[in-house]
Amino acid sequence: MGCCFSKQAKRKESAKESAAGEQQQLQQVDGGESKQYSWDKREKVDPKDYMFNSLKDQTMGRLPDKVAGQQFVIQECENCNIYIFDHSATITIDDCTNCRIFLGPVKGSVFFRDCKDCKCIVACQQFRTRDCRKMDIFLCCSTQPIIESSTGMKFGCFQYYYPELAAQFKDAGLSIFNNTWSNIHDFTPVSGETNWSLLSSDCEILDYVPLPDNDELKAVRVSVDVNRSIVPVTWGQRQKKSDESCLVVFFAGDYTIANARKMIDEMISKGLSLIQTKEVIMKPEDARRVFKEKTTEYLPILENGSVVALEFNGDGAVQSCQEVTAGIFSSTKVFVSESKTSSSHDVDSFFNFADMQMGV
Repeated sequence: MGCCFSKQAKRKESAKESAAGEQQQLQQVDGGESKQYSWDKREKVDPKDYMFNSLKDQTMGRLPDKVAGQQFVIQECENCNIYIFDHSATITIDDCTNCRIFLGPVKGSVFFRDCKDCKCIVACQQFRTRDCRKMDIFLCCSTQPIIESSTGMKFGCFQYYYPELAAQFKDAGLSIFNNTWSNIHDFTPVSGETNWSLLSSDCEILDYVPLPDNDELKAVRVSVDVNRSIVPVTWGQRQKKSDESCLVVFFAGDYTIANARKMIDEMISKGLSLIQTKEVIMKPEDARRVFKEKTTEYLPILENGSVVALEFNGDGAVQSCQEVTAGIFSSTKVFVSESKTSSSHDVDSFFNFADMQMGV
């Protein structure tokens, strides 16, 4: 108990010191007049506009364009529904209990500390928890999510839409295709116990985080339809349904994202599973490892920018992917695995390289 209060006291003291620093006045010079700097003319930011503190039994949020890349803090909230419908720099969530939280794209890190019984939807570059328990998180994370001294953690794939969300991902510098939501690293594993698990693929997201019920936040046109999700909903590291997978790679161009989304829709409609996706830059040596004898064909277009790779799984995956790319993307350069025999090597080669590049 003493340790818990000590941590809270330290965080509060740190916040006070930070606030005091922000309020510190410039030294007086030349007869008492304050020296003026260019940054003095900027619009002042009130930290209270970027904080939810000590709330209970409330629904609170921020609309699109109201956070605009600033840092945000959520602390000591109980039984609240909280929605940040905007992009931000970093977000810390401390000492929250029984809360439902949506966090729009976060350019840096999201850090949960001393939270319990919370259900969250989160998109970020880095995700970490410490001293948390019994949390359900629908996650989009560019790097490997980390839990520390946390138990009862359950993860699912981010699944959300509202009209401004795609632009917010771009503003936060996040790719909708780079999502390692199921590749959890536990800093403090316990022998014989499992501190985390994956949520069922058929769970209903609204059973975890409901839509906002106040008039201001209801103005954001939210959908949790899996087919409208800004982030493609992937199978992740759950047990695959088939021993046949297929690699499909779209190269940089005007319609790369649209083509990748169209491919996903087509394959899902045929009963295949989307296992994982990646958007990365490929160098010639990377291409040689993945594309082998076809490398020369793709080298010129690799210079145009990043590629988007998709892994589909299911019986007949290779043939189905070949038929769709030949029929719909005949005028677009696309790599598709040639056979079931080679496809597993294609998938492993590409995603091993991509993970190393991204430090996953």
